[in-house]
Amino acid sequence: MEGIDHRMVSVNGITMHIAEKGPKEGPLVLLLHGFPDLWYTWRHQISELSSLGYHAVAPDLRGYGDSDSPESFSEYTCLNVVGDLVALLESIAGVQEKVFLVAHDWGAIIGWFLCMFRPEKIKGFVCLSVPYKPRNPKVKPVQGFKAVFGDDYYICRFQEPGKIEEEIASADPRRVLRNLFTGRKLGPSILPKDNPFGANPNPNSENIELPEWFSKEDLDFYVSKFEKTGFTGGLNYYRAMDLNWELTAPWTGAKIQVPVKFITGDFDMVYTTPGIKEYIHGGGFASDVPNLQEIVVIEDAGHFVNQEKHQEVTAHISDFFTKLQNNNKSF
Repeated sequence: MEGIDHRMVSVNGITMHIAEKGPKEGPLVLLLHGFPDLWYTWRHQISELSSLGYHAVAPDLRGYGDSDSPESFSEYTCLNVVGDLVALLESIAGVQEKVFLVAHDWGAIIGWFLCMFRPEKIKGFVCLSVPYKPRNPKVKPVQGFKAVFGDDYYICRFQEPGKIEEEIASADPRRVLRNLFTGRKLGPSILPKDNPFGANPNPNSENIELPEWFSKEDLDFYVSKFEKTGFTGGLNYYRAMDLNWELTAPWTGAKIQVPVKFITGDFDMVYTTPGIKEYIHGGGFASDVPNLQEIVVIEDAGHFVNQEKHQEVTAHISDFFTKLQNNNKSF
């Protein structure tokens, strides 16, 4: 993307790739991607926010893109990844003691951990797609998902190392990525063992028209990166979920205290998973996140709302951060 700078930064024992644009003296906005994604998911926001005077920074999280990929899933815990981000901020934030945070999907989960562990570093958090989920001390996450949604729930299917990677390879990574980014399948996401990714033997299936917001060049970029790295790095975040549960026992009952704006699409697979709308709109979310200031549901938008409705999402981000800055001159 034109005008976006790229560099490698040494953080927490690994090398992390970041994409950035905007004046270094501008308010720093840290943008975190999810699965199966890259810094590239924020290509529009990087340019749009930088034009408004922000210093927009989007890393490839560990295990993704041009950043290092440790081998063991035990190196993908919330402590590891938040440690990367704290070290990154120490390296790039300069005199800014607090930064703005924007995150989507797994990036949102990491964002919640960052806000929980180091709230003094965050001015405000715009969270996309995945609301805060407090730790349940009575059941481990994977066991809980299996009990509610069954063995074929995608998080359960992702647990066995190497298994889902083989299935992605068999289904064709290009087709899998295309379907994941552009599909409108409502939640919960189930991956049946006989045809988990909707593999289509029709040779003309590659000619399926892409939506306006996701071009062939966009798909080519993702395919080129995941062909190089594979999917194991991203899948390891799921494989570390139960380990996160063990490590975060001291934060049982913790609430998120930073100012938060939540954005989702009305066709998002997370938003349409049973129980999520009730939690978001019924008071549970606001109880767990006492400084939850806004909830935005964007019409006719799926899971990757930051790409699909990028101008609308950037406007919501900018409006929230401007309001916070106007209300707190110390920023």
